[in-house]
Amino acid sequence: MSNTTVRALAELVQGQLHGDGDQVITDARSVTEARAGHITLIENEKQLRQLAQTQATAAVVPTAVEGNGHTVIKVKDPLAAFIFILQHLRGHKAVTPGGIDPRAVVHPTAIIGPDATVGPFVSIGEGTTVGARCRIFPGVVLGCHCRIGDDVTLYPHVVVYDNCILGNRVIVHAHAVIGADGFGYRQQKGQHIKVPQLGHVEISDDVEIGACSTVDRGTFDATRVGQGTKIDNLVMIGHNCQIGPYNLLVSQVGIAGSSTTGAYVVLAGQVGVADHVTIGDGAVLGARSGVGSDLNGGARYLGAPAMPEQEQKRILVSLHKLPEMRRDLQKIKSQLGIIDAA
Repeated sequence: MSNTTVRALAELVQGQLHGDGDQVITDARSVTEARAGHITLIENEKQLRQLAQTQATAAVVPTAVEGNGHTVIKVKDPLAAFIFILQHLRGHKAVTPGGIDPRAVVHPTAIIGPDATVGPFVSIGEGTTVGARCRIFPGVVLGCHCRIGDDVTLYPHVVVYDNCILGNRVIVHAHAVIGADGFGYRQQKGQHIKVPQLGHVEISDDVEIGACSTVDRGTFDATRVGQGTKIDNLVMIGHNCQIGPYNLLVSQVGIAGSSTTGAYVVLAGQVGVADHVTIGDGAVLGARSGVGSDLNGGARYLGAPAMPEQEQKRILVSLHKLPEMRRDLQKIKSQLGIIDAA
């Protein structure tokens, strides 16, 4: 942890300083945790009340926000500036290439790119290629004939099955599995007989996959995840799925086989998608929605089965009124002398 002044930090992020720039800053903390000697973050005008209450010595704020007596650094992108300041104060350094640990098992035909780091107990199979500057953490298993792009980070115990492809700058967190067999069976003589899963997985550039998530290989072709898509922890993507670019798949989402999503689709926590479903560009699914049929793009959906948001909200409001409506119905029937059938 290093000490510096508010003025030095303003120069570091090329921000506009308002207030006492000579005050000493020892750390960067969130607005609720910050104390004297800390710099904090105010991302938008809605958080101005927190700025008035914080004990922080200084704050990073948007250019339109007034300090109101506080020492502030005004920048166009407060979050990016605050992250940079935090890393500077806490001495985060770029990871230096560590080469191949002698305890790793790398097949003689595998190719490891320049400045890559391969940790202990990593296993890299026959014919696999690992790009430049990759970081392969301990316990990772890369199967045979995989292609791993440049600047990829694979955290501990990630497993990538044979023939899978990861693009540049892909991040895969601990215990995720790429390329396991799809869940495919057919019934013969009363038994579930496995359908061989002979395809692979293709992960495009700039995808991030959370811990313990899984992407199954295609039956004959590829399961694909589009460029820039971000996948949270504990997400399941079935075989043959085609996940579009720049999707957000939140924790515990499950997508059954052969489903397709367009660009910029958002699936909130625990959304379930049936097999062979297509979800259009820009669709947003609220938490715990259940998708059983195709959905148009550019709309928001809720519920199970998923319906347009406004329609589902009207239904939910009506559900709360059902007891009252039932009592009213019973009164009307009583007044009319209608007796319920036994």
